Amino acid sequence: MNPKPNILFLLSDEHSFRHMSYVSADEGGEPVSTPAFDVLARQATVFTNAYCQMPLCTPSRISLLTGKNAQKSGAWNNESVLRPELDTIPKALVRAGYETCLVGKMHLGGNQQLAGFRHRPYGDLTGKTGHQWEPIESPAKGMRERTSTAVGITGIPESQLQENIVCRESLAWLREHAAKDPAKPWMLCASFSRPHFPLTAPRRYWERWIGKTPPPRIGATGDAQNQPMTDGMRKGFQTKAINHDEMMTARAGYFACVEFLDEIIGDFLTTLEAAGLLENTIIIYTSDHGELAGEHGLWWKNGWFEACTRVPLIISTPEHRRKQLSPSRCDAPVGLYDLFPTLTSIAGADTPADLDGVDISPALRGEDIPSDRPVFCDSLIPRWGEGTEFRSIRWKSFKYVRFRACEPLMFDLAADLGEQVNLLKKELSGEAAAAKGYLERLANESIDFDSAERDRTERDGRLHEIYRQPVRSMQAGNYYMLASGRIVHADTILYRPEVLAEKPEAIFGDLPVQK
Repeated sequence: MNPKPNILFLLSDEHSFRHMSYVSADEGGEPVSTPAFDVLARQATVFTNAYCQMPLCTPSRISLLTGKNAQKSGAWNNESVLRPELDTIPKALVRAGYETCLVGKMHLGGNQQLAGFRHRPYGDLTGKTGHQWEPIESPAKGMRERTSTAVGITGIPESQLQENIVCRESLAWLREHAAKDPAKPWMLCASFSRPHFPLTAPRRYWERWIGKTPPPRIGATGDAQNQPMTDGMRKGFQTKAINHDEMMTARAGYFACVEFLDEIIGDFLTTLEAAGLLENTIIIYTSDHGELAGEHGLWWKNGWFEACTRVPLIISTPEHRRKQLSPSRCDAPVGLYDLFPTLTSIAGADTPADLDGVDISPALRGEDIPSDRPVFCDSLIPRWGEGTEFRSIRWKSFKYVRFRACEPLMFDLAADLGEQVNLLKKELSGEAAAAKGYLERLANESIDFDSAERDRTERDGRLHEIYRQPVRSMQAGNYYMLASGRIVHADTILYRPEVLAEKPEAIFGDLPVQK
């Protein structure tokens, strides 16, 4: 067995912390069923207050990979390029003797698509996102268009769904690595699209939830409903145009996608265990950001709400699974940028000195980590209107949101999980008053929005041009990188199929009558 543990990093897209069945209703959980995640959580340390550093796909992943906050890492928007000079988790692990591989979606801008990973056999290699949009019939014969707004039963064969391909390609790479260089530790990131839109799933999950999904836990209520950023999100996502029935149908799709992902990951872990690939392997599961799913009358992410910024985080060690360590939960606030120093610590790799994250590996051994460390989550672009850039700070049970040009907000999540009462509108005393004073000072001292804008426009403004990838804008989706180095589209069968027959009865003389 390698003295250094292997690392299996399971990353999903848009999985809210609420949608895990090990999260109780009292803790803000939704009534989904996630048995595979539950099993993993019982053999792990579960971080109950984990936050992304920017609630949007590309920026969150850049911050996670670099261990830095949004401004330092250049995590601005979904076109952001990972600056080549920045260190990343896979770069650090390669220096420590690891073989590294990325399979699936990473949604990085420009031609900087490996981020330090040495192998990338399958995924969104053009940086144009790897979401597998549902195919719909087009007037052009033999052609199909793609839609991201589909909700319901998937029209893609399960074997061709991205999640299954990620698992198959990951397993293939791990088996090839084990045959070629079994003494060399590995780090593999298997990155999944669901439960991100389109909200489609196999029939068995769709029928489980359609017409049976509970309404959002939090309605369009509270002190922040008429706040400028909330108004901007409502207009930007056009949520007023979504009626109640449409909202409930979309929620059914989201619940179905979460449960389907749970099944996929459960099958994947079972296969890896049977192949002996988990014996000396750290397993991590997290997501790049959350999903509002109708809460506060809103959808998607890129806001300061808990459902946007708070994500599942499970870390399971071989010692947990051998029962040498007891399962535990850590309630101290942590960030996804903490994973860089945590993994380098576990792997015996050098940790860069300029990271914003900290090593949280003591929590895996049941030890306490500081519960009074502030964790930052930023959005440093005015996506929802002038002055709506924000820095959100989670400290103890309190959450403080400073905006560039809007009134700040503050909540006590221990008493107000639904973020309804802005404490800054109240007369405060005791712990809440002390927290207000500390967080106001910290928010004002820790972020300079003018400086962030200069970095975004001057330091990083030309990166997409400098590192432009020479592909057409429509060359999105997933690709294979073949052993020869040739890069080919993975979803041709879905969107540009060779059609043998428009109707099955054209070639089957014994087609059963469908009832």
